[in-house]
Amino acid sequence: MPTTATLEYGLLDKEVEDAPMREVVEPALAAPILAGNLTDHVEENAATHPAHTVFAKADGSAWAPVSAVEFRDQVRAVAKGLIADGIKAGDRVAIFSRTVYEWTVVDYAIWYAGAISVPIYETSSAEQVEWMMSDAKVVATFFETSRVVATFEDVAGNLPEMTNRYVFAEDALGALATRGHEIYDEVLEQRRTHAKLDDVATIIYTSGTTGRPKGCMLTHHNFMAECDNLIQILPEVFGTPEASTLLFLPLAHVFGRMIELAMFRGRVTIGHCPNPSALLKQLQSFKPSFLLAVPRVFEKVFNTAGTNAHKESSIKGKLFDRAASIAIAYSEATEFGKASPVLKAQHSLFDKLVYRKLRTAMGGRVTHAISGGASLGARLGHFYRGLGIVILEGYGMTETTAGATVNRPQSLKIGTVGRPVPGTSVRIADDGEVLLSGHHIFKGYWNNETATAELLSSDGWLHSGDIGELDADGFLRITGRKKEILVTAGGKNVAPAVLEDRLRAHPIISQCVVVGDALPYISALVTLDEDALPAILESHGIAATSIDQLINNPQVRALVQAAVNDANKAVSNSEAIKKFVILPHDLTIDNGYLTPKLSIKRHLITVDFAEQIASMYH
Repeated sequence: MPTTATLEYGLLDKEVEDAPMREVVEPALAAPILAGNLTDHVEENAATHPAHTVFAKADGSAWAPVSAVEFRDQVRAVAKGLIADGIKAGDRVAIFSRTVYEWTVVDYAIWYAGAISVPIYETSSAEQVEWMMSDAKVVATFFETSRVVATFEDVAGNLPEMTNRYVFAEDALGALATRGHEIYDEVLEQRRTHAKLDDVATIIYTSGTTGRPKGCMLTHHNFMAECDNLIQILPEVFGTPEASTLLFLPLAHVFGRMIELAMFRGRVTIGHCPNPSALLKQLQSFKPSFLLAVPRVFEKVFNTAGTNAHKESSIKGKLFDRAASIAIAYSEATEFGKASPVLKAQHSLFDKLVYRKLRTAMGGRVTHAISGGASLGARLGHFYRGLGIVILEGYGMTETTAGATVNRPQSLKIGTVGRPVPGTSVRIADDGEVLLSGHHIFKGYWNNETATAELLSSDGWLHSGDIGELDADGFLRITGRKKEILVTAGGKNVAPAVLEDRLRAHPIISQCVVVGDALPYISALVTLDEDALPAILESHGIAATSIDQLINNPQVRALVQAAVNDANKAVSNSEAIKKFVILPHDLTIDNGYLTPKLSIKRHLITVDFAEQIASMYH
């Protein structure tokens, strides 16, 4: 039996079908794109399906439909206004906003004007805003509200090139449309068709866990080829006439942005939810057919449902726990076609008692979800599939235009991040690093050839920095970060993500950072989930008090220890967490310890909490 193999789908040699794969080549399914740019999708939708509802705008408790032709006309009007205001082809224009309908309008309008969009997270600090705008030489910015403008004002004096300000809340789009009346259609068409396939469509600054963000240059072809191939392999998500979704992830991140572009290409009806606290209410009014989220969202839904059930009564708590275990067992059994009649009957009963209520809370129509940005974990994947919602976990990075691999409804392995998206190749290097190539690989970092050369090899392979493995069917499993592998003083290699993902799945835990590099054993910094905490304290008869007192409470520490013990079941004794410290406050985007996609800034945390880490090794 050979130790390495290459798999090209449809050409699998029986001799190697059980061997570990070292490289998988997934041919493109969509027709090659020979010309054009992303604005063609707007024109095509308006021409072929003018009355189709491509967006739905929140209007109080209702949703106002926006047809393909209405959207095209608004985009064109705003683009004319930008041209009238002096925006030139190739100029960089920033979008500094939460996930709102206007974000998408101006994204396309910027492309219609021949310019390049630069998304900025609404939570970015003044220092980050200054760096991104100065590095990209931004000349105009769309702000959601005056509150966001205030962040820019702190550094405006250092950005003399940023001369045009537009505020959504002050009807900036209407004003632009009015000023654009003087621009002829012929002028707009020249601008719209100015950008070619390999021209830069957007510069997305990686949130980064260390150092200054780098601007990833993604081309029109990167997005267009990715859209067309995703639509080919996910017809259950993108290909049904009634398909719809409510976007609540930040459009400044490549994950939400890429999926929105694919949804628009596939004429999926899209709604926007800028306020996560209103998500459940809007899900029930919008009734999406699928969702897009990061694993932490799925964890919170699961943990909150369980915590609320236990808070209501011990009977309901036990009922939920049993329902969850049956959902997981049913999913695991059906994967191999081995669900017994008894298990099927139990699953049917809990569908009436529990699962249906959870689906109703998410609008009642959700059948699929796409998860990315971090590891989902097999337990959650099986729970949701048992619930009746298939989560399609994928993998990618900003530099790969989001998805490089993804699970598909007809080809799914829970616990993996799927097979390569068509047009993509995945290779496992000798040291375990995941290498990627294909139409989705970015053009490089803006103004940073050195960093580009460090990531992209001369033969076009991108070094992801992730450690992974391919199974005999070409499914990728990510096992850790190359730079985050901890090596204990005893020489044991430990991937922290395995323990961290497992710990965060427990209701009492919000965040976890595993440490132990060059130290005698593995330890962890953990934070408590303050949303779930009141119900947990009540259900365990623990008096509510301040966080400062709770972190030293023996009963609370016992609950955290139980979570640690469960996480340790996933690893060997030498990799297990031996000690932990509960931090007095959470790790969040606002305090700078999480990136906008909720990844921990490991280096910063280990520096700022060096004293707490040292206390575990005394």
